[in-house]
Amino acid sequence: MEKPYRVLVFGKAGCDKCKMLNKRLDALLAKPEWQDFEKLYCDLETEDGLVPFCQAECVNPSRVPAIVVTRKDEQTGKYLKLRNPQPGSQDSVCKKSKLYTYLGLQTDYSGSGKGLITPDMLTHLLSEARCA
Repeated sequence: MEKPYRVLVFGKAGCDKCKMLNKRLDALLAKPEWQDFEKLYCDLETEDGLVPFCQAECVNPSRVPAIVVTRKDEQTGKYLKLRNPQPGSQDSVCKKSKLYTYLGLQTDYSGSGKGLITPDMLTHLLSEARCA
């Protein structure tokens, strides 16, 4: 059965940071409090992964791995991207990793971001999705 929320994970084979993000998200979604979310992995080296990546519209290909949170529309049955309720605002948890237009994260490879999407960032983002 499809769940109300779907997290699109964009990554590619051989990417250690992609493996780490998948592992962290799987661990989070295995907890009882996150059972309303499911994960869909999109391999950017395949057509099936590249199409949703392009449809995400706002992820920088140089900042993979990345995620975008969607919610199922009850009328159409389609998953729609959730808009960032405060585009461009400072986020003390996700910092520069947070996407501008939609609720999601992309890897910040700067010195301050250290190329990590942390468990705290994931929890913060999914909590925000429930309020969107």
